[in-house]
This record gives sequence, C-alpha cells and structure tokens, in this order.
Amino acid sequence: MADTSTQSIQVQAPLAQVAAVICDFARYPEWAEAMKRVEVVSEYEDGYAAEVHFVIDAGVMADEYTLEYSYAEDLSRIEWHLVAPSKTQKSQQGSYDLVDDGAGGTTVTYTLEVELSIGMLGMFRRKAEKMIMDTALKQLKRRVESLTQA
Repeated sequence: MADTSTQSIQVQAPLAQVAAVICDFARYPEWAEAMKRVEVVSEYEDGYAAEVHFVIDAGVMADEYTLEYSYAEDLSRIEWHLVAPSKTQKSQQGSYDLVDDGAGGTTVTYTLEVELSIGMLGMFRRKAEKMIMDTALKQLKRRVESLTQA
C-alpha cells in the first residue's frame, strides 16, 4: 500500500530559478547526494525531459528506475510517475508545487507517494519517507540559493 507524504520549504530565489534547478536533471548528481547517475532518456518538443532514468544509492537502499515527467505551462507544478516497477518500488508518483511568495522567494511543496516492493513496517517507512523528503528539499534549497548568490 502506498502512503502519500508532503513537505514544504521556503527557497530564497524566484520560481523560475527553482524550476530551472529541478528540471536540470543531468546535474542532480552534483548536489543530490543519493543520485549516482541521472540520464534524460527522452524529451518533449519544447526540450523539457519526458523520461529520466535514475541510479540511486542512499546507503540502506539502492535502486535504478525511470520516471515520466509532466509540467504546468508556467512550471508552477512539475509531476512524475514511475514508468515500470523497479527492484524496490512497485509505484511512485510525486510532484513539486512552486508558489511565488511575492517577495522574491518561492515556497516549494514536495509530495511523494511510493509503494515499495519490499516489506517495511509502517513506522519505519514513514520515517524513511520523511528523511528522504527532508533531505531532498534541503539539498534543493542549498543548490538553488548557492546559484543565486554566485
């Protein structure tokens, strides 16, 4: 059974800059610690990634999977789903919702729903999801803000 988790973070950068970092998949291994290799498999006519293949190693969990992405026209919503089951996941879907805060910053809300192929007690799964989301958001914030200050 899949559980949905949601977390938000405030990033001190315009929405367009946050979206640009999220959409720059090839650079994920530079700033997202668990990402070992990321490859854009196919693109839409507008140049945005349609399918992206990930190789991750988060210590306790390693996996390889492909996600299909879709985008709101203004990039305020970027969503994805797992193309086919992987070694550890039956399904995955998620989204980033980006909201301009009116003061030059962006609120990023990350929603993730994963159904694992491997058994894991509910409380451990929720703790792992929280850690994954917390880490992902903090690393995204650090990356975007470091580019803004550069």
